[in-house]
Amino acid sequence: MRNSLGYPQLLSQLRQDDSLDLLADRIGEMLECPITIEDSNHQIISYSRHKENVDEARMVTIMSRKVPDKIINSLWKNGIMVKLFESDEPVIVPAIEEVGLGNRVAVSIRKHNEVLGFIWAQINDKTMGDDQLHLLKEAAKLVKNQLLLQRIRKRKEEESHQEFLWKLLTGHLNDVSKIKHQAKRVGVNLDGNLAVAIINFENDITQAIEKHAYYLAETLHQVQVVSKLFDQNQLILLTRLRTEKEAINALSGFIKDFINKISMRLQIRNITGAFGSVYHTPEHVHCSYKQALKVLRLKEKFPDELQQKYSFQEIGIYQFLDELYQIRVRDHYQSEAIKKLREYDLKHHTDLLLTLKSYLECDCNVYQAAQLLHVHPNTLNYRLKRVVEITGVNLKDPNQKITLFLDLKLESMNVE
Repeated sequence: MRNSLGYPQLLSQLRQDDSLDLLADRIGEMLECPITIEDSNHQIISYSRHKENVDEARMVTIMSRKVPDKIINSLWKNGIMVKLFESDEPVIVPAIEEVGLGNRVAVSIRKHNEVLGFIWAQINDKTMGDDQLHLLKEAAKLVKNQLLLQRIRKRKEEESHQEFLWKLLTGHLNDVSKIKHQAKRVGVNLDGNLAVAIINFENDITQAIEKHAYYLAETLHQVQVVSKLFDQNQLILLTRLRTEKEAINALSGFIKDFINKISMRLQIRNITGAFGSVYHTPEHVHCSYKQALKVLRLKEKFPDELQQKYSFQEIGIYQFLDELYQIRVRDHYQSEAIKKLREYDLKHHTDLLLTLKSYLECDCNVYQAAQLLHVHPNTLNYRLKRVVEITGVNLKDPNQKITLFLDLKLESMNVE
């Protein structure tokens, strides 16, 4: 790389009042290679004019205004992103041919320990000397100031978004015309299929969690995040789905990916997620929020049964357990069948109540229940016969079986 001016003179050409587009061009001219400036979520902020031998990764990134997921994943797998997050020194990035990425040098744009974005220089077969690397590092400091100004503007927008989102979540805004008016004022698009998703952390959210959570909310593409906010140990997301038909799979996939990635990157555990029903109009957003909260409460009460469930629609009969429990408490209700089995088990040292519970949870499949209890199917059938004799219940009657199933679930809530 050659330039007729010395590097101190080149640095003096970079001015604080330059726009980000102009800064990208100036850096590209000085280093004689294509430059891309991204924010911390890999959204393209600016890029220099194209040079020769521009690789596939740069072209795709510029066209989509965002770095494709396959490239981001490759950079994480190859340890590049870790180096950029941990240091403000330029990082040499060898080509990753399978994703169309040529040789690069990258540097993080930082404010103290916080990463605001990245500058990427496509160097192809060239090499950068110490002077060029120093110039790139100094350029990152100038870009930092521009990004901080952008952040101030963005935070003011986010504060307005969060206040508006809270009004939707709490039901304080329930008139369609008023919702649309305020949405337009704060710049939020509420068209389409909307649902509320919640990521629940074990402890209050730290700055590191917040940073990675925002990053993942912007870079995972199963759903579009319309608005987001943090509330103590929860990240609350208002999401938009392409189609209602794909809602459960898309949101479940989003939550699984989010939890897996943030758990792996920050080495934290016990993160859960849930989402409510999809609504076509924004006045029902508060219903989706309440449903997501209910799923989280129920996942805590029934971790084994609901571990892999994220959707309010998926949890089925569990939707109604809280209300049924209150009715049972109010009426001082007790299942006679369960009472008889518990007394019989205590007196004869048997496991008939556990047998009935396992049988019902296995959808009345004798062979599955027998495997679960580690007994022979004939043994299970004998126990079920004794259950019928002791309680008088009809295990061929769907109504009685559902009632017993619910009573057993409600009893477990009473124990807790």
